[in-house]
Amino acid sequence: MPHTDLDVFPLSLGGNVFGWTANEEQSFAVLDAYAAAGGNFIDTADMYSCWAPGNSGGESETIIGRWMKKRGNRNKMVIATKVGKLPGLLGLSTKTIQRAVEGSLERLQTDHIDLYYAHEDDRATPLIESLAAFNGLVRSGKVRYIAASNYNAPRLAEALRACRREGLAQYVALQQHYNLMERQKYEGELQETVAAEGLSSFPYFSLASGFLTGKYRTGSKVDSKRAEGAGAYLNDKGRKVLGALDEIASTRKEAVATIALAWLVAQPTVVAPIASARTPEQLPPLLRAADVRLTKEEVQKLSAASA
Repeated sequence: MPHTDLDVFPLSLGGNVFGWTANEEQSFAVLDAYAAAGGNFIDTADMYSCWAPGNSGGESETIIGRWMKKRGNRNKMVIATKVGKLPGLLGLSTKTIQRAVEGSLERLQTDHIDLYYAHEDDRATPLIESLAAFNGLVRSGKVRYIAASNYNAPRLAEALRACRREGLAQYVALQQHYNLMERQKYEGELQETVAAEGLSSFPYFSLASGFLTGKYRTGSKVDSKRAEGAGAYLNDKGRKVLGALDEIASTRKEAVATIALAWLVAQPTVVAPIASARTPEQLPPLLRAADVRLTKEEVQKLSAASA
């Protein structure tokens, strides 16, 4: 990662399913398989998975913390988590950030977080207040690096200018919604800002809620909590994208998901897409994206289909 000494695997394992669609035992199996394949970059948030019945948030961090404790591998992992969207700890005020980080550290059973995100922009709190609070965490050693999630280009640029002006720790990465089906929110001004500043990009929803795995087709029924979201992409554009993915995947003898993630890896600024798995069996096609390099023609074919 530029501007850091973090060496991250080219696929970040999303922790949003831990404690939701994957229980602790299943989560441990996925984490074990990811680590065994050389993976070291785990993405979570303090709010995961507060939306699930019976959950209050923090379940994912708790599972990851227990796993690292049992495996004794904290020093081998790069842990990213987020603040700002946990019910009861919303926003990015100094008090909220300070309380939230302590909760995350306790659940993760660690004394530091490698990459700490502002989960979303907080317009109700002065930007400089949030940045100063993050700076304090970096200076204290509780956080190694800070990053932004779901910021637009003007606010990201404003934050970086403020950090430079005040001599504060700066955001080193952006996490944003970006995949073959969702390009307009990132490409353009936001991507240009990330590139100009030398930031790392870590796209979430990399597989469009599972649509880009190729499981969701006209007439198909998939037993998944994400089926409704994925089904929304089954339109003319979605069918064109699947057609291009199918062609390249067939020629290369790779999974459709592998090719979709490889397209992201090939994009300027993208260091590692984020993808999640409920079972170890779902991991291999995701992990393959770390090794598959698309040709310029293949990238162009997919870009044209998704335009």
